[in-house]
Amino acid sequence: MLVSVLLMLIQAYIIILIIRSLMSWFPALDYRNPLVKLIYDLTEPVLRPVRERVGIQNGIDFSPIIVFIGLYVLSIMIQRLL
Repeated sequence: MLVSVLLMLIQAYIIILIIRSLMSWFPALDYRNPLVKLIYDLTEPVLRPVRERVGIQNGIDFSPIIVFIGLYVLSIMIQRLL
């Protein structure tokens, strides 16, 4: 039961990361919008440390991709515990 809830939370966070990545394509987005602010507040604490270590290469932020891979590996490890 706890494992399935944890896997659902990981999937929900991945969806939020996808939304965050898509939002970056719209530079005129109002960052004061409560929903936009919520998405940034949920994702930035995870993305910032990765971004600081990896950096931005040629204007491309690879931190969401690295976090996606990490969450995918984590979900596989959790599923193997079943």
